[in-house]
Amino acid sequence: MKLATLRLDEPPTVVAAGIGIHGVSTAHDVFRLPDLWQLHLYHYEGVLSLGQSVHPIRPGHVSLVPPDTEVQFHYRGRSEHFYVHLRLHDSGTARVVPVMQDAAAESTRLAELLRHAVAAMATSPPRATAEVWAALWRVAELPGDDGARGHHPFVAAAQAYVEEHLAGPLSVPDVARAVGVSHSHLTRLFRAETGRTVVSYIRHRRLQRARHLLLSSTLSITAVAAAVGIADLQAFNKACRRELGASPRDVRAAGSAGHVSTR
Repeated sequence: MKLATLRLDEPPTVVAAGIGIHGVSTAHDVFRLPDLWQLHLYHYEGVLSLGQSVHPIRPGHVSLVPPDTEVQFHYRGRSEHFYVHLRLHDSGTARVVPVMQDAAAESTRLAELLRHAVAAMATSPPRATAEVWAALWRVAELPGDDGARGHHPFVAAAQAYVEEHLAGPLSVPDVARAVGVSHSHLTRLFRAETGRTVVSYIRHRRLQRARHLLLSSTLSITAVAAAVGIADLQAFNKACRRELGASPRDVRAAGSAGHVSTR
């Protein structure tokens, strides 16, 4: 087994979380958890075998093993890892991930999340669940061997930068510079991954945020426009009509009347 299919639309049920120490009295463990997933973040070198599938273990590697899967661990002396035993829901979007991955730079953040989960498990299981759920999302979105899972890393970084800077000036060169690629390269990647230009994506996200503020807050239309980086009211009105199909005033009125557009 090299791949696992998981669904993360709903939070997991965390049954146990802790720090496992192995390889002290035996160099080999064989076991399975009939009803539970296993999430491990490793701090040692060894080998994980699942049937005919053999995975080297290195510090910073993370594994996600489905229920009722026999695992064999081979240790090289004292071996320590974070572990979580959990249940996942069967409904929602299916995500296929490698059973074993190198978390690389992300391993530090994963370790922080799992450390918080272990600390919270005894006194605040909901907090532990939140930390593990966040860790699972990060595991599911780690770049694959080809450098991408889901969106290309540069596209994902560009989207994150846009979300953080919607209220201020945003240009394609600004975004490209922030993620470390050329303007033209980002433009090509963005269109290939999202079907939109960077400019179109920025406008779409600004207007989605504006729609939320118009429907869910009492901010003035002028304040909403400024909050999404479109200080010119005429430009904001035009953008609303183009993206949301109505003027800001009409979007708000439709929401108040219970006729919110799903556009």
